[in-house]
Amino acid sequence: MATVNEPSAASSPPAAAPVPFAPALKEEGRLLLRMGIGKPLIARAMLSAQSHSTTVEAELLASGEIDEIIYFEALADMLGIDFISQIDPVRVQDIAGSDIQLLRPETLRVHHPSKPPVTIIVPSLMRLNDVAALLERTPMLRQSLAASTPSVVRAAVWQAGRLRRVSATTQSLFETTPLHSARITFWGKQGFYAGIMLSALLVMAVTLPMISLLLLHVVLSLFYLANFLVRFYALGCAFRQDRAPARVTQELPEAPLPVYSVLVALYKEKSVAGQLVDALNRIDWPRSRLDIKLVCEEDDIETIAALKAMRLAPEYEIVQVPVHLPRTKPKALSYALSGVRGAFVTVYDAEDRMHPRQLREAYAAFHAAPSRVICLQAPLIVTNARQSWLSALFAVEYAGLFRGLLPMLSLTRLPLPLGGTSNHFRTAELKQIGGWDPYNMTEDADLGLRLHRLGYRSQVIFMPTFEEAPITLPIWLGQRTRWFKGWLQTWLVLMRRPAQLRREMGWLAFSVFQVLIAGMLLSSLCHPVILGFLVYLGWAMVQDGTHVDSWLTFWLFICDVVNIFGSYAVFIALGRNRMTKRERRAVGWRWAFVPAYWLIMSVAAWRALLELRTSPFSWNKTPHVAVGATGET
Repeated sequence: MATVNEPSAASSPPAAAPVPFAPALKEEGRLLLRMGIGKPLIARAMLSAQSHSTTVEAELLASGEIDEIIYFEALADMLGIDFISQIDPVRVQDIAGSDIQLLRPETLRVHHPSKPPVTIIVPSLMRLNDVAALLERTPMLRQSLAASTPSVVRAAVWQAGRLRRVSATTQSLFETTPLHSARITFWGKQGFYAGIMLSALLVMAVTLPMISLLLLHVVLSLFYLANFLVRFYALGCAFRQDRAPARVTQELPEAPLPVYSVLVALYKEKSVAGQLVDALNRIDWPRSRLDIKLVCEEDDIETIAALKAMRLAPEYEIVQVPVHLPRTKPKALSYALSGVRGAFVTVYDAEDRMHPRQLREAYAAFHAAPSRVICLQAPLIVTNARQSWLSALFAVEYAGLFRGLLPMLSLTRLPLPLGGTSNHFRTAELKQIGGWDPYNMTEDADLGLRLHRLGYRSQVIFMPTFEEAPITLPIWLGQRTRWFKGWLQTWLVLMRRPAQLRREMGWLAFSVFQVLIAGMLLSSLCHPVILGFLVYLGWAMVQDGTHVDSWLTFWLFICDVVNIFGSYAVFIALGRNRMTKRERRAVGWRWAFVPAYWLIMSVAAWRALLELRTSPFSWNKTPHVAVGATGET
């Protein structure tokens, strides 16, 4: 028999205690009830607001369960003022400081040629009583006030300041820190020195051909060897990482999650728009704390129409960039940066399928890192390695770069030449250093090296982003030519004052920069030359039989063998070491095409050198095609 203190088995469990809501949330709930919104919807919004440290109103609007226009029209009715569902941007005066309305849309002055100006306000539930009291005291204000929505106000401000903003975007970095901008290809005496060196090399080639070839051979061999050693060291770090204990996932801090912004630059991306939005919708972050900006060129009618037809969730905003040269991805990103509302911002490409929890890992990493770490790079994983030999080797290259080389650079606190997507930044510092250079074709590598020379640091995170590699030679060549052109621009920009750069970066970082950028450019341009040296020296030694007259010839031949075949081997080993078994099966035996892959890289490098002279700011667009599955490996 059960005692008094022991409930019987048939008795029901005690009811859960009600959630103790903050007084401000309760007041919001009461006001929403007065507006006729249902109790279940309000209760869910109150729980989310309590969990995310936001407002009930913010959670309600972010849920998408009520229409923004209808909601703010109801607030206007409660205040007894007009509601405006569209604002003509021509009537909005673009004044200093108006861009603050992109971050916190609250008030906007709208002018009319024959009527007094009207002040548009964005009423909020928390300030509703204060505004109502003000209107009771001064009822004449109702004639000069009207209400609208945050989206309508932001759209009007974007349009009203579009020409001023795009002009500032293309000129700001060049005007404030011209030494960091690629707007001028050869700065100061760079063109003079380049001409002198080229002339001297031509004179030497004509007058002292054998000595010239020998010097060229030695210089190229040293750069090849340096590149090989850096990647060999990264391979050793990768092996040690495999034997190390499993990485401990960093926990999110107890503090409320901040607003996190996501920038995606799109141009002629109608075919992947749906796939992109599906991937963004899976991001594991409170929708009320997300600020997703899809940045489109305003004349890209098809992409904009495709996005609008999807009825995007409230956290999305389509930013239209005015047509203005240069037409580049970094210009579009920098244009949108002025409207970024998040404390942190990340950049994705149109074809990306990011890991849903990547933002959470990035936020935890930022919270654990020193304040001077302002950038994090997530790994990029190619998922279509089976489609062609090009995509297979692209997958090997990306595995070695993002899961081998960059983690090594991060661990040794060396500068990271970033990838073009899945970069995460502290927004305030990114704005402070000028954002992206609109004239640089590899704005990612340029930015990573620029922030290092300014005293900031970058690190890597581990939750990946999945994307597709080009599978045809013309598309691959166009993309790689743009990359080589950008790396040439980046090297020229940083080498405008070499002594100053060495002081800013330190000897080790300066040397690694030369190996990774200058060495990679030189080795790509001269790869056929090194192969020619190897063939010639081998032929010369065969002609001499087993006897070697020249030790120099012998050691140059050995050096060439180590440089060429060692570089091939470390390229393959570093990539395959960081791949999963499934990825390695997808690549199969096509790693054997590495010599051909490096030869077409040389073709792309020479094309880039030509384009740097003829069309330095032309952007070779890489077309993208949607995939049927995520392809996660």
